[in-house]
Amino acid sequence: MINSRYNPTRRALIFWTLFIGIGAVAGSVEMLADPTGKAMGMDALLPFFKKLPFSDLLFKNYIFSGIALLIVNGITNLTAAVLLILKRRSGIVLGTVFGITLMLWICIQFYMFPINFMSTIFFIFGAIQAATGYAAYVFERQESFSVNENGYPNIGTEKQRLVVYFSRMGYVKKAALEEANRTGAYIYEIKTDEKTDGTLGFWWCGRYGMHAWDMLILPIGIDLTRFDHITICSPIWVFGLSAPVRAFCRQSGGKIKEADYILVHHQKTPYFNAAKEMDMLLGLKNSPAKSICCRRGKYLSEKHN
Repeated sequence: MINSRYNPTRRALIFWTLFIGIGAVAGSVEMLADPTGKAMGMDALLPFFKKLPFSDLLFKNYIFSGIALLIVNGITNLTAAVLLILKRRSGIVLGTVFGITLMLWICIQFYMFPINFMSTIFFIFGAIQAATGYAAYVFERQESFSVNENGYPNIGTEKQRLVVYFSRMGYVKKAALEEANRTGAYIYEIKTDEKTDGTLGFWWCGRYGMHAWDMLILPIGIDLTRFDHITICSPIWVFGLSAPVRAFCRQSGGKIKEADYILVHHQKTPYFNAAKEMDMLLGLKNSPAKSICCRRGKYLSEKHN
């Protein structure tokens, strides 16, 4: 996929699962080969294990610790790495879970030992692995999302209605196509030459959203005055109207007779402030709006003003 965010994140997660998994297997082998810990200089740490339950039974040497390390952090992470290499979604989930598992493992060390560099750095490694796994999960779900434009046969059957939209990820496009199919409206996409896709596009769009700027869009290639009703569909950027739709509305002031709005966003809070801004830019009043919470392509809820 062009400008994929999932592929580099998946590769990073493979690195972390292999790094932690191989390290855990190596540590386990050393513990089982020398249960006293003398070869590794760890024999002085055994008294600290007395803080744990059943210490007299399980922690007289490093045999149980070696087996536990192999199972909890070794085999598990290597299994996740193999699944990630095979591009299985389960590898993403397991890679995330085992990052959290490593953090919990290190919390036990924090309880037993004085604060030390190795425990602290591996806790950080676990946090990075978990965060990388979650990011990979989100990006994979986003990039597997698709819209079949051929599944909306009623679009364009009502000559007096138009649906206008801008969509970065395809979520708004799906809402626009569904609305156009429901009403029979024609459909028009707002386009821009600005960078909007991928990770860099996400941050670039966020910059526009944070400052409430207009984004330069391609010339509007449709006569808006010939439609009796226009539905404008926009994503929400940084709690407000997206920059391309803001630019479209500013350029379309006085040309649209009647409108309603569809707002698509990640949070469950409605963003009818964006509808009010569009009304102001278009010279309209009290236009109805629908606010849709959408996460990774799934519409979770909607509210109307």
